[in-house]
Amino acid sequence: MQTQTRYRLLVVRLGAMGDILHALPAVTALRLAHPHWVIDWVVDPRWRPLFAAPGAEGFGPQQPLVDHLYFAQTKKWNKRALSRATAKEIWALRHELRLPSYGTVLDLQGAIRSSVIARLSGCPRRIGSNTPWERPARHFYTDRVITTAEHVIEQNYEIATAVAADELEHTLPLLPVDPVSEQWCTELLGDDAAPVVLINPGAGWGGKRWPAERYAQVSKELTRRGCRVFVNAGPGEAELAAPILAEGGAQLLEITLDQLIAFTRRTALMIAGDTGPLHLACAFNRPVVGIYGPTDPSRNGPYGTAFRVLRSPESRRNHRRTAEPEAGLLTITPEAVLAAADELLDFPEVTQ
Repeated sequence: MQTQTRYRLLVVRLGAMGDILHALPAVTALRLAHPHWVIDWVVDPRWRPLFAAPGAEGFGPQQPLVDHLYFAQTKKWNKRALSRATAKEIWALRHELRLPSYGTVLDLQGAIRSSVIARLSGCPRRIGSNTPWERPARHFYTDRVITTAEHVIEQNYEIATAVAADELEHTLPLLPVDPVSEQWCTELLGDDAAPVVLINPGAGWGGKRWPAERYAQVSKELTRRGCRVFVNAGPGEAELAAPILAEGGAQLLEITLDQLIAFTRRTALMIAGDTGPLHLACAFNRPVVGIYGPTDPSRNGPYGTAFRVLRSPESRRNHRRTAEPEAGLLTITPEAVLAAADELLDFPEVTQ
């Protein structure tokens, strides 16, 4: 192993947003345990704001976790796998990864593409799970860690522990502070002291999406109780936000990821399904109501904060990309969501 001051660790976790947020606590724990290490990360470029504020150059307050980011546009590469441009980009990444001479590569994605990138680094020590998401990925690892924890964040801690045999302290992740987005958020919220509730009706696929009309009922009632309700609509999600906005009182947020990070820091409550913004709220220790269907909250649910999870006993784990909401998800009522919100916001009972 290199000397401590020069030890270099490369982390591979390309996406998606929630999965990166699940990986951040374990790597933060490594950073805190070994402040003199160089820690770099390979990620899809669209998730850069989770690591660095705009204009950040290297490790510092606006890039608090990693020293350097490498970008791998693997989805684009898949679409043009045989093109000369793809081959050139992959070769350039390989060249970049081999310059620093890493002591260890930590693959926290467990996919074939992430394990191949780990191998491209030329690093002689590559750590991953013994049971990765895509089983063939394990053949690219020199060290395979048997994980016993149920939640994926705990599994990532187990894998990260193998880097230097640490007893890692559980911690909230280090996330960047963007002064421009913070100022935007200050101006948006002003001096109003009402609790800020953020609703996120979108999710990765239809099976995870609780109906927008039910979010609308929740939003209407929370507004009546004096909350300031905001609706986060990601790209292509304006249709999901429309029924909520139609009830009146809620305000639409069509914002950048940098702004979402700043805004989430100030929320009193997040209400969402199994999606990246919900896990971002958890990363900031903000209370969340998680509305779950085909994904298992024991593995992918809220973690490290005050939360309530609503999931029907009828729901079964299923990652098929269905268009319609999963049947068990449809058994969850707005009244149940409001009751969970009441517990976390500690509302007095409203008199009629």
